[in-house]
Amino acid sequence: MMIALATGPCHAGQTFDGPVLAEVVRVIDGDTVLVEAMPWPDHRISTYVRLRGIDAPELKSHCPAFREAAREAQDQLTEFMSGQKQVSLTEISGDKYFGRVVARLILADGRSPADLLLEAGLVEPYAGKTKTRHHCPDT
Repeated sequence: MMIALATGPCHAGQTFDGPVLAEVVRVIDGDTVLVEAMPWPDHRISTYVRLRGIDAPELKSHCPAFREAAREAQDQLTEFMSGQKQVSLTEISGDKYFGRVVARLILADGRSPADLLLEAGLVEPYAGKTKTRHHCPDT
């Protein structure tokens, strides 16, 4: 079995170990992907997955330098996802935004795109609390 299902009511902040197999539909930005998760045989759930542990610059930032950095992170994540038929989601929990989960995404070869993006310096570590504020270098 791929996932141990919770018995009883779900609680905010609850995390499921997984793994849940999923197919990546598309990359949304540098830290979010849309997947078709397969938690049970013959069942698919479309959901947005925020990659656990990272924060990418925002594509809609008012700062041109931040938008460019966001596109670089998005492009690199898209490259990591290229050719991936199936990925695994672990450490799955709800997100502060409805309709999205936070999870660690693992590629078929065992690598973590979040870790790779961190190593490349394209994203920052993020523990789900306050984000570091940066001033736009163009102003």
